[in-house]
Amino acid sequence: MRIAGFDIGGANTDLAIVDFDKKSKITNIFTDFKYLPMWSNKNELGGTLLQLIDSKVTLDSIDAVGVSMTAELVDAYDTKKEGVLEIAKEVKESFDIPLAFIGVNGVLSYEDLEKNPLDVAAANWIATAQIAGRINKNCIFLDTGSTTTDIIPVKNGGVCAKGRSDMMRLATGELVYTGTLRTNISTFVDEISLNGNNYKIASELFAISADVYNVLGKISRDEYSCDTPDGSGKSIEESRRRISRILCADLDLLSSEDIDKTCLEIYKKQVQQIMEGLDKVSKRENLDLVITTGLGKDILGYCAAQNLNLNVKSMNEFLTDEECVVAPAIGTAILVEKYLNR
Repeated sequence: MRIAGFDIGGANTDLAIVDFDKKSKITNIFTDFKYLPMWSNKNELGGTLLQLIDSKVTLDSIDAVGVSMTAELVDAYDTKKEGVLEIAKEVKESFDIPLAFIGVNGVLSYEDLEKNPLDVAAANWIATAQIAGRINKNCIFLDTGSTTTDIIPVKNGGVCAKGRSDMMRLATGELVYTGTLRTNISTFVDEISLNGNNYKIASELFAISADVYNVLGKISRDEYSCDTPDGSGKSIEESRRRISRILCADLDLLSSEDIDKTCLEIYKKQVQQIMEGLDKVSKRENLDLVITTGLGKDILGYCAAQNLNLNVKSMNEFLTDEECVVAPAIGTAILVEKYLNR
């Protein structure tokens, strides 16, 4: 059986095409993703889903499609319910094969989703946890993506998260709204120490976390997949220029060394942000093994776990780096395969 698993986010739409044998063992995985800002380009979703599949395999080779989503939160929709229903309708109209959606309480058909749309809202972490349970039955799965970080506790092979919605997960420490690419620096940095002075930073969307990791050499140009705040390019010099603006400066006032020091301080503060949530969940659940995945698995997640003296493994010990980036899409395919063969 071949399942196409999609994780439809606000900024990125991820695909994992997973082949299963008759015993439900995974035999092959194809992955891809596309930057699709749903707040402005939601009308392109159907075409994007088809293009992603077509870039890897023929559509007629797909047996079923599974979907998890977080895009319902974008401000193109008045409510999350409206977002879920509109996204689900677009998916349904794009495919004429079996279709299922990941919810916080299990897998739903399209008809079930119509009755309980909020069950599907921001449930992609449920899909991600499926992979964790296959690797270790007692661990914390730390998924740092482009925008957010999911901290998912797993015991006896099952999810034991206290929060079920994004709002509740913000309260329990299981969702930290910070990521490797799209995070506005002014949302987690208040002050920068530089050359003997402490500078309060400008609370503008001048630079994002992708600029920091571009300057520090922790992401490639291709991995800087989102839009830049000022609409200019993605060279290191252009990232340095954007970083300088958070101090109301420019590259005439700050040297490359000044910018590099600033980026290192920002980096440490973002790691600390993740550490706070991870520490809360680890102590509450008495779990000390962390498995990191996502684009920021080695940049942010691994460092946060190490700094807390937790045991830590990177998901790339089990999956390729490309597969780690789309882990929720892989988990979606796994859940849908189980659902169809129940």
